[in-house]
Amino acid sequence: TGRRNVAAIRDGTGKSIQGEPMSSDFAAEYESLRQKAVSHWASIFSGTKPIIMVGTATCGRAAGALDVLNVIHRELEARNSDVPILEVGCMGHCYAEPLVAIFKPGGEYPPLLYGYVTPDTVRLLVRDYVFGEDPSLEFLLGALEPNEMLPALADLPRSSYEKHILLENCGRIDPEHIEHYIASNEGYAALAKVLQMDPLYVIDEIGQSGLRGRGGAGFPTGEKWKICRNAPDEPRYLICNADEGDPGAFMDRSILESDPHSVIEGMLIAGYAIGADQAYLYVRAEYPLAVARMSTAIDQANRMNLLGDHILGSDFDFAIHLFQGSGAFVCGEETALIASMEGRPGMPRHRPPFPAAEGLYGKPTVINNVKTLASVPRIIRNGAKWYSEIGTTQTSGTAVFALAGKVINTGLTEVPMGTKLREVIFSIGAGIPGGRGFKAVQIGGPSGGCLPESELDRAIDFDSLKEAGAMMGSGGMVILDEEDCMVDVARYFLEFTQNESCGKCTMCRLGTRQMLQILDDITRGEAEIEALHTLEQLARDIQEGSLCNLGKTAPNPVLTTLRYFREEYEAHIRERRCPARRCYDLMAYYILPDKCRKSCDACVGTCTVEAIYQGKTGIKVIDQEKCVKCNTCMEACPPEYNAITKISPLSELPEAMPPLEKE
Repeated sequence: TGRRNVAAIRDGTGKSIQGEPMSSDFAAEYESLRQKAVSHWASIFSGTKPIIMVGTATCGRAAGALDVLNVIHRELEARNSDVPILEVGCMGHCYAEPLVAIFKPGGEYPPLLYGYVTPDTVRLLVRDYVFGEDPSLEFLLGALEPNEMLPALADLPRSSYEKHILLENCGRIDPEHIEHYIASNEGYAALAKVLQMDPLYVIDEIGQSGLRGRGGAGFPTGEKWKICRNAPDEPRYLICNADEGDPGAFMDRSILESDPHSVIEGMLIAGYAIGADQAYLYVRAEYPLAVARMSTAIDQANRMNLLGDHILGSDFDFAIHLFQGSGAFVCGEETALIASMEGRPGMPRHRPPFPAAEGLYGKPTVINNVKTLASVPRIIRNGAKWYSEIGTTQTSGTAVFALAGKVINTGLTEVPMGTKLREVIFSIGAGIPGGRGFKAVQIGGPSGGCLPESELDRAIDFDSLKEAGAMMGSGGMVILDEEDCMVDVARYFLEFTQNESCGKCTMCRLGTRQMLQILDDITRGEAEIEALHTLEQLARDIQEGSLCNLGKTAPNPVLTTLRYFREEYEAHIRERRCPARRCYDLMAYYILPDKCRKSCDACVGTCTVEAIYQGKTGIKVIDQEKCVKCNTCMEACPPEYNAITKISPLSELPEAMPPLEKE
C-alpha cells in the first residue's frame, strides 16, 4: 500500500520474491511485552492474598453488580486491606448474576463462584470467607453445597458439554488491563507469529481450519480473505461487524465487554493477511460499555506498539477506528453497513460485486463478525488442524449461543459444532422453568426458524439447521414452552423484521406487511383456511424477490411454524380457538365460582380498569366488556385458590353474573 511493506511474499523456499527477508526482531519485542505482563499477572495471582473477582459486564450491572462491588470496596477499606479486586466480564451464568468469584492462593479449597449475591450477603462473604472472622464456614460451603442464602454454581454438569474457545477469557481477566490478556493465554503471541509468515500462508491457514463466518451466513473466512487479497485495487479495508441486532442475542456484546483484545488481535491478523492498514469496528451505540471497553483496549494497544505504525518494530502499520451505528437491524447486512458508514441510508445494494472486491469507498473490503475475528488468534496460535478437529466435518469449531426465553439457566454458552439442541437446552440450560413442557426453540435470530421437540436431537451446524428450516444465525436461541402460541410467535418475529425493513425492495416492504396482516387476522379469528396457502405463497415470493438476507429470511418463522405447528393455525381459523390461550381476541378471563373465596378481594383490588365486581353471594365476576386481558387478576389470585382461568374459544365462556345481582 506504500504505508507498510507486505510485498515480501515468499516462494515456499523461505526466500522472499520481493524485498528483504523478514526480520524476527519483533518476536523479541513481543517477548519483552509478555514478560512484563506475566510479571504483573504473577504479582496478583502468585501472592498469599485472596483475590475477589466481580462480574461487571452488562448482565451483571443490570442485576446490581456495581452495588455489590461498592460494598466490597467499603469492607476492604474498613479493614485497611489491599486484597485485589478484579472487575471481570461475563461469566456466562447470567441467570445467577451478580456473580462473585473468590480465589485463596495457597488455600486447601478451590476457587469458589457465588451467584445471586446481594450487598448484604457479600458483606458477610468478605467477613467470613475472605478474612475468616467467623469460623462457621457457612459461606465457604455456600458455593459448593446449596443452602438458603447462596445456591450452588460449582461443579455444574453443563461443563461436560461446553468447550470454551471464544469465551476462554470471559469472566477470568480484567478486560480493561491489556496485561491480563497477554499473560493469561499468550495474548498477541499469534500476531507476533503472523508477522513472521507470508500473508498468503496466513490466509491458507485460516482456510485449512474450516472457519466459517459467525455472523450468520457461514461463508468460508479464508475464501473471503483470498478474494480481497487478490483484488487489484487499493487501499483495502477491514470491518468488524458488531452490529448485533437480534432480539435476545448478546454474544458479540459479551465478547467486546469481556475480552476486547481478542477481537483487536484478530483484526490485526486479518488486516495483515489481506493487505489492509485501516480497519473499522462497527458497533451499535446501544452498547455503551462495549464501546467504552473497546476504546480503552485500542488506546492500550496503541501505547504498547501493538497498533499504529511499525507494530512490534516491523514494517506493518495498522489502525482501528470505532464507528457507532444507530441501531438499524438491516445494517447487519454487509452492503447496508457500508452504506451507513459512507453517510448514506443503510440500504443494501445489488451483488455482485461483493464487498471483498468492491466495498467501502469502492475499495476491496473484508467484513467479519466479532466471533469470527476472535477465533483467528486461537487458530493461528494452535494451528489449523487443531481447530478443524473441533466440531463436525461440515462446520469446524464452536458455536456461542445466548440462551433466552423460557429456560432456567439463561446466559451464554459455547459448545462444539455438532452438539445436539437437546443438550444445549436441557443439560446446559437446565430445561423449562415451572414444570411446564417444552414446545419449540427459535434459533437464528428474528429471521430464524422455530423447531419442535421432534428436532431436538438435530446437530447444531450451518447445514443441519438449514435443512430443518432454521439457520445458525449469529447465535440467538429463544426457548418457548407450552404456554406460547406459535402463530403469535411467528407474528411477533415477522413484525420485528417488517418494522426493520429498509423499504428498498417491493417484496420485502409490501410482502411482509401483507403477511403480517394475515397473521393478525388469524390471531383475531377473522381469517379463512385459504389464508394459509396465501401465507406460504407470499413467503416463497418474498424469499425469491428480496435483495438482501433480511427479506430472504424474514418468512422463516412463519414457514417453520406452518411446517411443524400447522394444527395451531387451523385451530385459530376453523375453531376460532387459541390452544395456548395467548391470542387475546380469542380468549377471556373467567372466575371459577367453586374456587373463589368470599373473604378474598385480591383480584378486585388489582384490576386496573375495575372490571371485577362482587355479587350478593360474595363470588367475584369479570365484566367481559371492560376486561382488557392484562393478566393482573390471575397473578394476584392466591395460588392456593387458583380461581381464575383463561378460556378459549369464547363460545365456552359461561354466562356472566347479570349486572342486577351486583351489590
